[in-house]
Amino acid sequence: MVQAALHLMLHIALPAAAARLFFPGRWKHAWLIMVLAMVIDVDHLLADPVYDPNRCSIGFHPLHTFPAAAVYALMLFVPALRIFSAGLLIHLGVDATDCLRIGAGAVG
Repeated sequence: MVQAALHLMLHIALPAAAARLFFPGRWKHAWLIMVLAMVIDVDHLLADPVYDPNRCSIGFHPLHTFPAAAVYALMLFVPALRIFSAGLLIHLGVDATDCLRIGAGAVG
């Protein structure tokens, strides 16, 4: 329970910190877009069970794969997508911490 709460808090706090650091003049707007990047968790609906605290999302869910991460990284070079792609990459980074916690490394 504590791990799940910490995980969700990181999905909110890390984008906030990144927004304040890299987009100080419009950090609230940037933070909101980065938080909206959590939409990639829609791929969890394809899994059974939908939520498993002992499952490494990285490499398991389609939008949490290394090829997807490469696309998100390329999106950083498109100015209109930069903030959203940063949110996606932060999201994957937070999810990767769960993989380390359960001992799955960074692959599921």
